[in-house]
Amino acid sequence: MEDDLSILISLLQSVCVVMVLAYVLARTRLFAQLLDGRRTPGNLAAVIVLFGLFSIYGTLSGIPLLGSVINIRDLGPALAGLLAGPLAGLGAGLIGGAHRYTLGGPTCHGCVLSTVVAGLAGGLVNTRLHGRLPSTGQAAALALAIEAFHMLAGLALGQPFDTALAVVRAAVVPMLVSNAAGMAVFVCIMRNVIEARDTRRAKEAIEGELRVARDIQMGIVPRIFPAFPDRPEVELFAVLDSAKEVGGDFYDYYALDADRIFLVIGDVSGKGVPASLVMAVTMTLFKAYARANRSPAEVAARVNAKLAEGNDTGLFVTAFCAVLDVRTGSLRYANAGHNPPVVLRASGESGFLPRQGGLVLGAMPEYAYRTGSLTLDPGDTLVLYTDGVTEAMDASDTLFGEARLLAACLPERRRAPKIVVEAVIAAVRAFAGTAPQSDDITLLAVRYQGGGAPTLPLDAVAGLGI
Repeated sequence: MEDDLSILISLLQSVCVVMVLAYVLARTRLFAQLLDGRRTPGNLAAVIVLFGLFSIYGTLSGIPLLGSVINIRDLGPALAGLLAGPLAGLGAGLIGGAHRYTLGGPTCHGCVLSTVVAGLAGGLVNTRLHGRLPSTGQAAALALAIEAFHMLAGLALGQPFDTALAVVRAAVVPMLVSNAAGMAVFVCIMRNVIEARDTRRAKEAIEGELRVARDIQMGIVPRIFPAFPDRPEVELFAVLDSAKEVGGDFYDYYALDADRIFLVIGDVSGKGVPASLVMAVTMTLFKAYARANRSPAEVAARVNAKLAEGNDTGLFVTAFCAVLDVRTGSLRYANAGHNPPVVLRASGESGFLPRQGGLVLGAMPEYAYRTGSLTLDPGDTLVLYTDGVTEAMDASDTLFGEARLLAACLPERRRAPKIVVEAVIAAVRAFAGTAPQSDDITLLAVRYQGGGAPTLPLDAVAGLGI
């Protein structure tokens, strides 16, 4: 028993060496081609040679006994067959068998035959499973069957019989256990490699689809500036920076008639693909319902009613929409649970629009929104943003906040909207430092160049609630 244990430990050490080499080979292009079912004369020849050498190593690392060797020689050809089919198994078996033949001994012929049969058996299993690997249990059973044949062949063809019998008695347990363990471990390694490869490919496919989705999403959001080249009374610039490949932030702007333009910015709860789909629907609804004869509150109410119909996902949208009259600077707006915009007065007084109150879109049908009004002076700028700006965090989880937003805007209040937007983004980036971006960042700034008189006092801070 003690001798059996020491022999088994020695054989298992040899199995470990073969498994390490097999794992290294599993990361090569050769194995990738084989796992993809692309068998060529070149990669089949490489498998035959490599696993034939494994077979020779299995003999050389074995335990000499009465002119024979207790070994793991059959493992190499069997693995070659499992991986690349009967031809590869046969080739590796012939290499390992030829080397064994040169050593002679009482069980020489039976050992040579079993090595060739081991390669063929592995190849036939590969063919039977249409190139797929067996389970670890099936692999262990295959190895046990191969080694049982090995023992029987050694007895049947061994000369003299008494010596062959002594060799078989000493070898049967260590060889059955070590070869079965090696076969099972090899299959386990290969299955993990295949699973990791399939997972990586699926991830790459999803990432590719998300990149396409991002391109489509960014194609929905207008990015041509100047936005209204034929309307010198107004200048506009906007940026959308998604935290993921796709997100739920959006903005839009378009002319309602010769004198009025519609502005909207919004943020869908949640992130990723679901939020991006709701974002596209919401933008479409705003464009469908915005009319020159409708107030922003009426437009918001219509969008809300449509989004609330069958909202099984529970996603909602915060939004701020407004109509700007480019002749007078009159701004009429509605707020659906969104962050209050910043008004930058060229004269110096600046602050947040007072909150008008308003429920998020998609939460409750038949909700009545209110329309607020404001008149912009020449040179005044309206800054719309999503909570990705004010809720940006640094490494210590401190929020950027409304005060920093206003402080970033004020020095640029007499400059172009593009400068204002870039200043805010730069301030957010500097504040966040190395902290990852956790939410979409969207900004839209519109500067009025016409005439008018201010009619609404501003809040110094954004305030709380809706």
